[in-house]
Amino acid sequence: MSVLAEQIQDLILDGVITPGEKLDEHALAKRFDVSRTPIREALHQIASTGLIELKPNRGAYVTSLSGSEKKDFFIAMTELESTCARLAAMSMTPGERSDLLRLHETMGQLAARKLIDEFELANEELHNMILEGARNQPLADMTRTVRNRLRDRREKQFKSIDRIAHSHAEHELVVRAIVTGDPAAAHGSMLHHMDRSGASYREMIRAMAKQKVSETAD
Repeated sequence: MSVLAEQIQDLILDGVITPGEKLDEHALAKRFDVSRTPIREALHQIASTGLIELKPNRGAYVTSLSGSEKKDFFIAMTELESTCARLAAMSMTPGERSDLLRLHETMGQLAARKLIDEFELANEELHNMILEGARNQPLADMTRTVRNRLRDRREKQFKSIDRIAHSHAEHELVVRAIVTGDPAAAHGSMLHHMDRSGASYREMIRAMAKQKVSETAD
Protein backbone atom coordinates (compact mmCIF):
# COMPACT_ATOMS: atom_id res chain seq x y z
CA MET A 1 0.00 0.00 0.00
CA SER A 2 1.33 3.46 -0.91
CA VAL A 3 2.18 6.09 1.70
CA LEU A 4 -0.79 8.18 0.52
CA ALA A 5 -3.15 5.22 0.89
CA GLU A 6 -1.87 4.60 4.42
CA GLN A 7 -2.39 8.27 5.30
CA ILE A 8 -5.98 8.20 4.07
CA GLN A 9 -6.54 4.88 5.82
CA ASP A 10 -5.30 6.45 9.07
CA LEU A 11 -7.97 9.14 8.75
CA ILE A 12 -10.58 6.38 8.71
CA LEU A 13 -9.01 4.34 11.51
CA ASP A 14 -8.64 7.44 13.69
CA GLY A 15 -12.31 8.30 13.21
CA VAL A 16 -11.72 11.48 11.22
CA ILE A 17 -13.77 9.92 8.42
CA THR A 18 -16.55 7.80 9.90
CA PRO A 19 -18.43 4.65 8.77
CA GLY A 20 -20.91 5.44 6.01
CA GLU A 21 -19.24 8.75 5.16
CA LYS A 22 -18.25 9.56 1.59
CA LEU A 23 -14.59 10.27 0.90
CA ASP A 24 -14.34 13.60 -0.88
CA GLU A 25 -11.62 13.24 -3.52
CA HIS A 26 -11.28 17.00 -3.97
CA ALA A 27 -10.91 17.60 -0.22
CA LEU A 28 -8.40 14.77 0.12
CA ALA A 29 -6.38 16.06 -2.84
CA LYS A 30 -6.26 19.48 -1.22
CA ARG A 31 -5.39 18.03 2.19
CA PHE A 32 -2.43 16.06 0.87
CA ASP A 33 -1.46 18.56 -1.84
CA VAL A 34 -1.75 16.11 -4.71
CA SER A 35 -3.92 15.74 -7.80
CA ARG A 36 -7.07 13.60 -7.75
CA THR A 37 -5.41 10.84 -9.77
CA PRO A 38 -3.17 9.54 -6.95
CA ILE A 39 -6.13 9.94 -4.58
CA ARG A 40 -8.21 7.62 -6.78
CA GLU A 41 -5.34 5.12 -6.93
CA ALA A 42 -5.01 5.22 -3.14
CA LEU A 43 -8.74 4.67 -2.68
CA HIS A 44 -8.60 1.60 -4.89
CA GLN A 45 -5.80 0.22 -2.74
CA ILE A 46 -7.78 0.81 0.44
CA ALA A 47 -10.88 -0.73 -1.12
CA SER A 48 -8.96 -3.99 -1.54
CA THR A 49 -8.88 -4.28 2.28
CA GLY A 50 -12.64 -3.85 2.57
CA LEU A 51 -12.30 -0.71 4.69
CA ILE A 52 -14.03 1.38 2.02
CA GLU A 53 -16.46 0.57 -0.77
CA LEU A 54 -16.27 1.99 -4.29
CA LYS A 55 -19.78 2.58 -5.62
CA PRO A 56 -20.15 3.09 -9.40
CA ASN A 57 -20.92 6.71 -10.29
CA ARG A 58 -21.22 7.58 -6.59
CA GLY A 59 -17.67 7.50 -5.23
CA ALA A 60 -16.00 5.88 -2.23
CA TYR A 61 -17.65 5.35 1.14
CA VAL A 62 -16.30 4.08 4.45
CA THR A 63 -17.74 0.62 4.98
CA SER A 64 -20.39 0.16 7.67
CA LEU A 65 -20.78 -3.27 9.24
CA SER A 66 -24.07 -4.74 10.43
CA GLY A 67 -24.29 -6.40 13.83
CA SER A 68 -24.03 -9.90 12.34
CA GLU A 69 -21.07 -8.85 10.19
CA LYS A 70 -19.26 -7.45 13.22
CA LYS A 71 -19.87 -10.73 15.03
CA ASP A 72 -18.41 -12.72 12.14
CA PHE A 73 -15.37 -10.44 11.90
CA PHE A 74 -14.78 -10.71 15.63
CA ILE A 75 -14.87 -14.51 15.47
CA ALA A 76 -12.37 -14.38 12.60
CA MET A 77 -10.11 -12.00 14.52
CA THR A 78 -10.23 -14.24 17.59
CA GLU A 79 -9.10 -17.27 15.62
CA LEU A 80 -6.40 -15.37 13.73
CA GLU A 81 -4.93 -13.70 16.83
CA SER A 82 -4.92 -17.00 18.71
CA THR A 83 -3.05 -18.71 15.89
CA CYS A 84 -0.53 -15.86 15.82
CA ALA A 85 0.02 -16.26 19.58
CA ARG A 86 0.65 -19.99 19.14
CA LEU A 87 3.15 -19.39 16.33
CA ALA A 88 4.83 -16.57 18.25
CA ALA A 89 5.45 -18.96 21.15
CA MET A 90 7.28 -21.16 18.67
CA SER A 91 9.10 -18.53 16.63
CA MET A 92 9.94 -15.41 18.65
CA THR A 93 13.62 -14.77 19.30
CA PRO A 94 14.87 -14.37 22.89
CA GLY A 95 15.20 -10.64 22.31
CA GLU A 96 11.64 -10.35 21.05
CA ARG A 97 10.35 -12.30 24.04
CA SER A 98 12.18 -9.92 26.37
CA ASP A 99 10.75 -6.90 24.56
CA LEU A 100 7.24 -8.37 24.77
CA LEU A 101 7.59 -9.01 28.50
CA ARG A 102 8.98 -5.51 29.08
CA LEU A 103 6.06 -3.90 27.25
CA HIS A 104 3.60 -6.04 29.21
CA GLU A 105 5.16 -4.90 32.48
CA THR A 106 4.93 -1.27 31.36
CA MET A 107 1.25 -1.82 30.57
CA GLY A 108 0.78 -3.03 34.13
CA GLN A 109 1.94 0.37 35.34
CA LEU A 110 -0.42 2.12 32.91
CA ALA A 111 -3.32 -0.01 34.11
CA ALA A 112 -2.49 0.71 37.75
CA ARG A 113 -2.46 4.46 37.03
CA LYS A 114 -5.70 4.14 35.02
CA LEU A 115 -4.14 5.74 31.93
CA ILE A 116 -6.67 4.46 29.40
CA ASP A 117 -5.39 6.21 26.26
CA GLU A 118 -1.80 5.19 26.90
CA PHE A 119 -2.85 1.63 27.64
CA GLU A 120 -4.82 1.51 24.40
CA LEU A 121 -1.76 2.52 22.36
CA ALA A 122 0.44 0.02 24.18
CA ASN A 123 -2.18 -2.68 23.62
CA GLU A 124 -1.98 -2.11 19.87
CA GLU A 125 1.80 -2.39 20.03
CA LEU A 126 1.67 -5.59 22.08
CA HIS A 127 -0.68 -7.31 19.66
CA ASN A 128 1.44 -6.16 16.71
CA MET A 129 4.56 -7.62 18.35
CA ILE A 130 2.77 -10.95 18.61
CA LEU A 131 1.68 -10.78 14.96
CA GLU A 132 5.23 -10.10 13.82
CA GLY A 133 6.58 -12.75 16.16
CA ALA A 134 4.42 -15.37 14.45
CA ARG A 135 6.80 -15.16 11.45
CA ASN A 136 3.95 -15.53 8.96
CA GLN A 137 3.41 -12.34 6.98
CA PRO A 138 0.24 -13.41 5.13
CA LEU A 139 -1.35 -14.34 8.47
CA ALA A 140 -0.22 -11.07 10.07
CA ASP A 141 -1.59 -9.05 7.15
CA MET A 142 -4.96 -10.84 7.28
CA THR A 143 -5.18 -10.28 11.03
CA ARG A 144 -4.44 -6.57 10.73
CA THR A 145 -7.06 -6.21 7.98
CA VAL A 146 -9.71 -7.78 10.20
CA ARG A 147 -8.57 -5.74 13.23
CA ASN A 148 -8.90 -2.55 11.20
CA ARG A 149 -12.49 -3.41 10.28
CA LEU A 150 -13.27 -3.59 14.00
CA ARG A 151 -11.21 -0.61 15.11
CA ASP A 152 -14.08 1.32 16.71
CA ARG A 153 -15.32 -1.80 18.51
CA ARG A 154 -11.90 -2.58 19.98
CA GLU A 155 -11.23 0.96 21.14
CA LYS A 156 -14.59 1.38 22.90
CA GLN A 157 -13.91 -1.53 25.25
CA PHE A 158 -11.17 0.48 26.99
CA LYS A 159 -13.54 3.30 27.93
CA SER A 160 -14.09 1.27 31.08
CA ILE A 161 -11.22 1.57 33.57
CA ASP A 162 -12.07 -1.90 34.92
CA ARG A 163 -11.51 -3.36 31.46
CA ILE A 164 -7.86 -2.35 31.27
CA ALA A 165 -7.13 -4.12 34.56
CA HIS A 166 -8.83 -7.29 33.33
CA SER A 167 -7.14 -7.00 29.94
CA HIS A 168 -3.73 -6.75 31.57
CA ALA A 169 -4.44 -9.83 33.68
CA GLU A 170 -5.45 -11.75 30.55
CA HIS A 171 -2.32 -10.54 28.75
CA GLU A 172 -0.27 -11.96 31.62
CA LEU A 173 -1.25 -15.51 30.66
CA VAL A 174 -0.66 -14.88 26.95
CA VAL A 175 2.72 -13.23 27.40
CA ARG A 176 4.01 -15.78 29.91
CA ALA A 177 3.04 -18.62 27.57
CA ILE A 178 4.84 -17.00 24.64
CA VAL A 179 7.92 -16.12 26.69
CA THR A 180 8.21 -19.67 28.05
CA GLY A 181 7.59 -21.19 24.60
CA ASP A 182 4.28 -22.92 25.32
CA PRO A 183 2.29 -22.83 22.03
CA ALA A 184 -0.84 -24.56 23.36
CA ALA A 185 -1.09 -22.27 26.38
CA ALA A 186 -0.48 -19.20 24.22
CA HIS A 187 -3.29 -20.23 21.87
CA GLY A 188 -5.73 -20.98 24.67
CA SER A 189 -4.89 -17.84 26.62
CA MET A 190 -5.37 -15.63 23.58
CA LEU A 191 -8.72 -17.31 22.83
CA HIS A 192 -9.83 -16.52 26.38
CA HIS A 193 -8.56 -12.94 26.14
CA MET A 194 -10.39 -12.29 22.88
CA ASP A 195 -13.59 -13.88 24.18
CA ARG A 196 -13.49 -11.66 27.25
CA SER A 197 -12.79 -8.63 25.08
CA GLY A 198 -15.91 -9.36 23.04
CA ALA A 199 -18.00 -9.92 26.17
CA SER A 200 -16.77 -6.63 27.63
CA TYR A 201 -17.80 -4.78 24.49
CA ARG A 202 -21.28 -6.31 24.54
CA GLU A 203 -21.72 -5.43 28.22
CA MET A 204 -20.67 -1.84 27.54
CA ILE A 205 -23.14 -1.49 24.64
CA ARG A 206 -25.99 -2.83 26.79
CA ALA A 207 -25.11 -0.37 29.56
CA MET A 208 -25.01 2.53 27.10
CA ALA A 209 -28.39 1.51 25.69
CA LYS A 210 -29.95 1.37 29.17
CA GLN A 211 -28.51 4.77 30.02
CA LYS A 212 -29.89 6.25 26.82
CA VAL A 213 -33.36 4.86 27.56
CA SER A 214 -33.16 6.25 31.10
CA GLU A 215 -32.13 9.70 29.88
CA THR A 216 -34.96 9.69 27.33
CA ALA A 217 -37.46 8.78 30.05
CA ASP A 218 -36.25 11.67 32.19
